[in-house]
Amino acid sequence: MNVLFLHQNFPGQYRHIAEHLANTSGHQVHFLSHASDTVIAGVNKIVYAVDDRVPTDVHPDTVELDRVITVGSAAADAASQLARDGYRPDLIVGHGGWGETLYIRDVFPQVPVLANFEFYYHATGADVGFDPEFDSVFNSASRLRTRNATALMAFEACDWGHTATAWQHSLHPAHIRARLSQLHEGVNTDHLCPQTSARFRLPNGRVLTPTDDVITFVARNLEPYRGFHSFMRALPAILKAHPKAQVVIVGSDEVGYGAPPPPGSTFRQSLLDELSGRLDTSRVHFLGSIDYADYIQLLQVSSVHTYLTYPFVLSWSFIEALSIGCVMVGSKTAPVLEVLEDGVNGLTVDFFSADEIAAAIHEALSNPKRMKKIRAAARRTAVKRYDLKKRQLPRWIRLFEDVIAGREPARDEG
Repeated sequence: MNVLFLHQNFPGQYRHIAEHLANTSGHQVHFLSHASDTVIAGVNKIVYAVDDRVPTDVHPDTVELDRVITVGSAAADAASQLARDGYRPDLIVGHGGWGETLYIRDVFPQVPVLANFEFYYHATGADVGFDPEFDSVFNSASRLRTRNATALMAFEACDWGHTATAWQHSLHPAHIRARLSQLHEGVNTDHLCPQTSARFRLPNGRVLTPTDDVITFVARNLEPYRGFHSFMRALPAILKAHPKAQVVIVGSDEVGYGAPPPPGSTFRQSLLDELSGRLDTSRVHFLGSIDYADYIQLLQVSSVHTYLTYPFVLSWSFIEALSIGCVMVGSKTAPVLEVLEDGVNGLTVDFFSADEIAAAIHEALSNPKRMKKIRAAARRTAVKRYDLKKRQLPRWIRLFEDVIAGREPARDEG
């Protein structure tokens, strides 16, 4: 098959399936995206530019709508050049949330479109208003309704949709759910596996091994949406109870979701200021963003890995940590609870309770024999439900083939 992908952050959720098709005889892969240094062998990446202007003469609630229209128009212009060069795909696959798929059907009217519906916003019951400590950037129901216009337009402009979890699926209106498959991207469980010989070198030169007490926290950005504040507030008690423990935190100071911190500050610095005098900072290591290979080794030496989130999109790192066999301490929030069962394949805690988080980490560090069983169960969960080669890639291929053929795909692939 000949597939055209669209994703502004190349390759985004489509890395695994794009790599698989590119490395399998009989398939061609083209990928429209913004500029990046990422390269995938066999994938023809076509970069298109987007005007980064911020409109000032529109209603505040429509600024993001203006942005997705701008992105959609730029993607369509790039696709039009491909069409003029004689290119015609069998299938178009893209992210419906940023506008890239909005006008692609006008360029290739006879080609089926499969779109990713990652999140549908709600004024209550999801991320907005979940954490009273921090204001939401979506501070009104009307703004949320306007934000969801992108998903509604993307739905009208596609033949079928996909989303990663049952939670994300459930958030969409019934008419969208009727044409929406639940299908996670999958993880390479052969590569992401336990490794007793793993070593991780800290910036100060110390080398950590699986025999050390290592507490890990990983997020793209250190921000409230991913529970950074709750994790930090649990650390004083943990470090006091475990004087040999080392805390390794991965993530940038940027803001991906939610409102930013006060001007001139970061959430990291705000929490360090708040905890000043109560935190042994010599044992708390902020690494920023790190290479993927280093990230894997870090998880392989982890004694306990904490994953906290608002009710929002599930991070890839959560499933990857399960696959490596980490002892997971996860928040009792959707969609974490779709995967994590307390005392079976992980430990679950109240997102807001520093005491519960500290108690769960203490239990993990104090009971390695019991944690061995939990590690094994975590690994089994990843292999059974998210294994890339044996489970998820065949489902992705079947979904692509169904959409190309005009057949109704499965709505719940898991």
